[in-house]
Amino acid sequence: MEKLKNKIALVVDDDTRNIFALRSYLELLGMKILIAENGKEALSLLQNGTIPDVILLDMMMPVMDGYELLAILKQDTSLQQIPVIAVTARAMKDDREKCMEAGAWDYISKPIDMSNLLDKITKWTQNNELR
Repeated sequence: MEKLKNKIALVVDDDTRNIFALRSYLELLGMKILIAENGKEALSLLQNGTIPDVILLDMMMPVMDGYELLAILKQDTSLQQIPVIAVTARAMKDDREKCMEAGAWDYISKPIDMSNLLDKITKWTQNNELR
């Protein structure tokens, strides 16, 4: 998809299978992929000047989970405009609400429906260009 070509996605997940699946799919779309295995690694990348077009954030990880990272991103004016899509195995209604209240821009549950993910990434990267 041309709209996503050369866009940068930061995938934050501690499960190598999820990383592989997301990387494989997004690279086919022409996106550039950065990987962090927990929130602390992601924060380090972000604080060192790496600004992705979208963050795909697993919510349950060791070291620093997605909720902790979202709290930090909300407080940092240089990072709070990056769209964050919460990616979680928890699919209950209140889990979605909890992610959104924590600062996620959108939510998708695992196993990931790649077509739905594509729609969400396209929506948020295009909307973010208008800012």
